[in-house]
Amino acid sequence: MCDRQRKNVPHLGTLRSARLLIFVVLSSLSSFAVFPAATAAASFSSSNTDFQTLLCLKLHLSNATNLLGSWKQNDSLSFCRWPGVTCSKTNTTRVVALDLESYGLSGQIPPCIVNLTLLTRIHLPDNQLSGQIPPELGQLSNIPSSLGNFSSLRSLLLAANHLQGSIPVSISKIPNLQVLDISYNNFRGTVEPSLYNISSLMYLSIGVNYFTGALPFDIGYTLPSIQTLILQQNNFGGKIPPSLANATDLESINLGANAFHGIIPSFGPLYKLNELILATNQLEAGDWSFLSSLENCTQLEVLSLATNVMQGNLPGSVGSLANTLNALWLHANKISGTIPPEIGNLTNLMRLRLEQNYFAGNLPGTIGNLANLTSLSLSQNNLSGQIPLSIGKLGQLNKLFLQDNNFSGAIPRSLGDCKKLITLNLSCNTLNGSIPKELFSLNSLTEGFDLSHNQLSGQIPQDIGGLINIGLLNFSNNHLSGQIPVSLGACVRLESLHLEGNFLDGRIPESFINLGGVAEIDLSRNNLSGQIPNFFQSFNSLKLLNLSFNSLEGQMPEGGIFQNSSEVLVQGNSMLCSRSPKFQLPLCVASSRHQRSSSRNLMITVISVALALVFVACVVFILLKKRKRYKRSDHPSFNEMKNFSYADLVKATNSFSSDNLVGSGAYGSVYKGVLESEAREIVAIKVFKLDELGAPKSFVAECEAFRNTRHRNLLRVISACSTWDNKGNDFKALIIEYMANGTLESWIYSEMRRPLSLGSRVTIAVDIAAALDYLHNRCVPPIVHCDLKPSNVLLDDIMGARVSDFGLAKFLQIHDSSSITSSKYGTGSKISKEGDVYSYGIIILEMLTGKRPTDELFNNGLSLQKFVGNAFPEKICEILDPKIIPNFGSEGVDTNLDHEKHVTMGILNCIMQLVKLGLACSMQTPKDRPTILDVYAEVSTIKRTISALICVEE
Repeated sequence: MCDRQRKNVPHLGTLRSARLLIFVVLSSLSSFAVFPAATAAASFSSSNTDFQTLLCLKLHLSNATNLLGSWKQNDSLSFCRWPGVTCSKTNTTRVVALDLESYGLSGQIPPCIVNLTLLTRIHLPDNQLSGQIPPELGQLSNIPSSLGNFSSLRSLLLAANHLQGSIPVSISKIPNLQVLDISYNNFRGTVEPSLYNISSLMYLSIGVNYFTGALPFDIGYTLPSIQTLILQQNNFGGKIPPSLANATDLESINLGANAFHGIIPSFGPLYKLNELILATNQLEAGDWSFLSSLENCTQLEVLSLATNVMQGNLPGSVGSLANTLNALWLHANKISGTIPPEIGNLTNLMRLRLEQNYFAGNLPGTIGNLANLTSLSLSQNNLSGQIPLSIGKLGQLNKLFLQDNNFSGAIPRSLGDCKKLITLNLSCNTLNGSIPKELFSLNSLTEGFDLSHNQLSGQIPQDIGGLINIGLLNFSNNHLSGQIPVSLGACVRLESLHLEGNFLDGRIPESFINLGGVAEIDLSRNNLSGQIPNFFQSFNSLKLLNLSFNSLEGQMPEGGIFQNSSEVLVQGNSMLCSRSPKFQLPLCVASSRHQRSSSRNLMITVISVALALVFVACVVFILLKKRKRYKRSDHPSFNEMKNFSYADLVKATNSFSSDNLVGSGAYGSVYKGVLESEAREIVAIKVFKLDELGAPKSFVAECEAFRNTRHRNLLRVISACSTWDNKGNDFKALIIEYMANGTLESWIYSEMRRPLSLGSRVTIAVDIAAALDYLHNRCVPPIVHCDLKPSNVLLDDIMGARVSDFGLAKFLQIHDSSSITSSKYGTGSKISKEGDVYSYGIIILEMLTGKRPTDELFNNGLSLQKFVGNAFPEKICEILDPKIIPNFGSEGVDTNLDHEKHVTMGILNCIMQLVKLGLACSMQTPKDRPTILDVYAEVSTIKRTISALICVEE
């Protein structure tokens, strides 16, 4: 976006009346101090003044590389030849440029620099300078014309530094200023009103700072020449002034990532408008008349209205927008109704994002008219019906996201005509039939191919070997059968393979030996047989190997990844054995070859007889169970689930043995259990303490919540048990998924766990936000969790987060008057979605700092939220959990390399954004907190950025 923001900067060559351009680049400022007082040398001649000023600079700046060592006090006749100094060609003793890039400079720039009155260039990037820009730079217009006509200054560019404080008032007094860019700094407070009165301004960029306040109602009149207005990523509030439409030269408006609210005004008179970005605010659509007004903006190319609170139906007038439009972003709003077929009129559209809304009905076939489309995202809506065949006409399409909808029917074969696809995600729908062979000819697929959580059946074709460039392949949780194709071994660039939750049988192909770069393989919950291949031991990149709940046999390999039991999952394979007890498998017994052969023959005989007796029953049972387990639509009622008796649960938990106890809360205890009747499936059994006040109500609340919910980031309930124990007392329990990696709390605070990486923490944050978004915005009526905390967030075998414990959950009613006073919700208030957002914010801060809200550090009015807020932003690195990024900022990291610096700054920026999000969510006043829809969008963006910088998976 930076390139687009700067494209309207007037070319410096066109500012012919400008006699001076001051270009200050201080890209490595790191601390913030006050400059010393200026020292002037008024009694010296002009050339002697320049010489003395250079010595003044040397005095105030430390020089690690000693390149300023040649700036000597007794060398007044040769200072124009000093390193970094350039003198005028016409006035050979006057300094016109300082070029001190990467000189290892530190310290503060003294105000005496303004005595270099013929200076046209100041270039100081890649140093360690600190402090503020000397305010005297804004007063250059007061220097007498005999020393240089500074009053003709046209451009002041101070972007991408660490400057702080407020905007100097003197800047607004520079006459004839046309370009002002102070974006990407740490300026705070309200903007000086006089800044909006510089009538000559053509380009104003003050984005990515911490400015507050509202825009002047008459801004369109006081900035009549403005062409580019960039205010994004600040804390501006209030309504967008309708007067902006009077600045008819406007070409680019970027007000994104602020707190503007109210109905979007008309921009019809802005016939030159090229870019309108209003995303990530709290704006409303009203009657959508603003959209019709944009029909007059015949040069519009980018329209971004994402992550607001726009409601109602998207009108057909969207198809009347300019034919020049190439990007339309309406995602993360509350737009409902059908997608209008008129959208097919935008034939030059390249990027269309409508995800995270409430669109319903069929996807119109006119979508095929968008022949220039490169990215289409419609995920997380309520779209239904078949995917239209016309989608195959999108020959330029790179990315297609249709996941989390209700699409049904077969996958259209025409998708195979989209020969440029690099990402295809159709997961979490109800698609059925076989996987079209045509999709396996898409050797352009590199980033991901996800068909998981559908009802696809049949075999995986051998043609899958055509996906030679695929990085992520996920066909999990379908009804696929047959053997894993040998040709899959041809996908040598594969990094992630998920085939779990199907009916696949046979052996793991030997061709997998070619997948040496894979990071995770999940083949669990199938019917695979044979031995675990030894070549997995040599896979140095492999971080997860899940082979659990199959029919694998023989001895476990011992080298490589098999030395770490947390990275290899093999439970539910009754014929496996190991030489190590850490896998909780039977120990392999050393014997002669004859004994091994006899034992094997005996085992085969026994198994054959057993299979002959129970084969039919098992197949029928498994088919029925698996078809129900992953069906995304209607959650089955508890009456339709498997019934378990008290005796079943006693047996599963060894009589509720303390050895099986994995957790305990106010209303219940959780035990690990093995259900004999369910092919020894490992489960968690939550037994309610019915003698505790509120426990029976908690059981009912959890049952009601689980009966009405179904989401990949919510803990899945297998069944409920309400009966009597062997003494005749009431007994109530829930049988739920067993989460192999326990609670988030144990990962944040336990020294027994390996440290959670930053990528894992961000992924967990995204998963929790997805669950809350589902509860708040996708359930009818909405559900409030009311007890969100790290101990109620469980982690599955691949460190995915599942929200659990709905004992205090409440269905929101329109006139609900229930109230709470718990401090965990901020100030005492009614039960509401904002309470869950507060709890989410506290979890973010816990994950970042490694400190509990109840830490003994927090007393005398100091809370976790205030603790983090006091450190933000300057001292945030001092309070981060040191385990969040190993060696981050240590001396051992070579931060002198451009790549390392880019990655380091990128990671730090993501952390700052995450801290900012945590603080916003945990504001004490509920109305000041963002909605979970906004939160989900923001944290997802952070995850995408992090994923591009570091390996998210541990």
